[in-house]
Amino acid sequence: MQRVQLKLYNSLSRKTEAFKPLKKGRVSIYSCGPTVYQYAHVGNLRAYLATDILRRVLEYDGLRVRHVMNITDVGHLTSDADTGEDKVEVAAKRTGRTAKEITKFYADQFVKDIRALNIELPVKFAWASRYIKEQIELVKRLEKKGYTYKTSDGIYFDTAKFKGYGKLGTSGLAGKRVSRVAHSREKKRATDFALWKLSGSKKRQQEWKSPWGVGYPGWHIECSAISTRELGQPFDIHTGGEDHILIHHNDEIAQSEAAYSKPLAHYWFHNAFMVVNKKKMAKSAGNFYTLSDLGKQGIEPIAFRYLAASSHYRQKLNFSKSALVGAQNSLNKLRVVFFQRKHRGRTSQVYRKRFLAAINSDLNMPKAIMVVWDLVKSKKPLADKQATLLNFDRVLGLGLEDYKPVTVPAKVKALVRERESAREAGDWEKADKLRAQIVRLGFAVKDMPSGSRIYGK
Repeated sequence: MQRVQLKLYNSLSRKTEAFKPLKKGRVSIYSCGPTVYQYAHVGNLRAYLATDILRRVLEYDGLRVRHVMNITDVGHLTSDADTGEDKVEVAAKRTGRTAKEITKFYADQFVKDIRALNIELPVKFAWASRYIKEQIELVKRLEKKGYTYKTSDGIYFDTAKFKGYGKLGTSGLAGKRVSRVAHSREKKRATDFALWKLSGSKKRQQEWKSPWGVGYPGWHIECSAISTRELGQPFDIHTGGEDHILIHHNDEIAQSEAAYSKPLAHYWFHNAFMVVNKKKMAKSAGNFYTLSDLGKQGIEPIAFRYLAASSHYRQKLNFSKSALVGAQNSLNKLRVVFFQRKHRGRTSQVYRKRFLAAINSDLNMPKAIMVVWDLVKSKKPLADKQATLLNFDRVLGLGLEDYKPVTVPAKVKALVRERESAREAGDWEKADKLRAQIVRLGFAVKDMPSGSRIYGK
């Protein structure tokens, strides 16, 4: 079948462009990873799911991908104004553990979460604290080229000296030199940002010697230093959440392009926020949920993956219990196709062509999911449906190949029968409570004309 070229929205040009890798047949991707001081919430995880879909589409299209993700274990302060304490140091003080214990624990939890979501691991997790030499060298290079100035608390990048600062944006943010960074007495302007922070008289757990004094890197410098070290400059695609656009990613572009006089990345890929009651899900807002929280409601991690895949990555995704339950039920229904194992089925080229067109149209996953259900409802032989779905699952990542129907315990069957009786009697409150019990036991129930059908993990 003729290859369909991927068209991808580029936040830099603010246009959907035909994707052309720098090296034929190979793609380099850098992703802004987690700051490992707390559990990742599902809003954070949506960014890594979006990147995983991107990577899988590229691989489905026959390209080889080298994917690097940083781990921020130092330098991310509690304020975007380059003030406050390091988030890791704060967590260490709060818990009485060392900074290294904190970062290892939450990095391990992060990897556990993305494995549960069936996200392909990057070829390398690059820890910021292991690239101090590269970060110092980059600051020295910027200093030599006249882009820095020193204050009492660190070395800052002078954004006035970089033409076009703030050029990265979205359709709603294009060209706006907006910054959450407040002006300070010593900073020349609000948009200037820290490259290296000085510890001063305050002893820190994580600090290093530098030409400017003992201190630690600013948050933005790590991504520039790591990506250039691991992928070169320029590389193909830089990914991250849309919250990084105005400050973090514009600062990356400024320092990297100022240092090397060439682009940092050719394509910038950003996913939209996950929202709760129209407000961005965030740790600072206290309205976040982890995968563990979902598990307590009987929702599998892969069901959350299905929910994320059902929406377009550039559209805000509303987090709600009804959406999660709907995703779990849809996943369970899809798995029914694999209750009976058939062999030697053939991939339907008609449906594959439609699927290929959808995923290569700026990762139009809602349309791709529609193709999936059109296939399921079709009159294709079961074996062919299975073969085609397994082919699609190279992109969907739902683990259909490994799915095995579960045995439903007698207790769950009894609850389902009791619920059916309650429904027949019109006792909807009792029926809802019994459904909740069934979900807590790790199963879901779908009401069919022929009776209730039970789905499980």
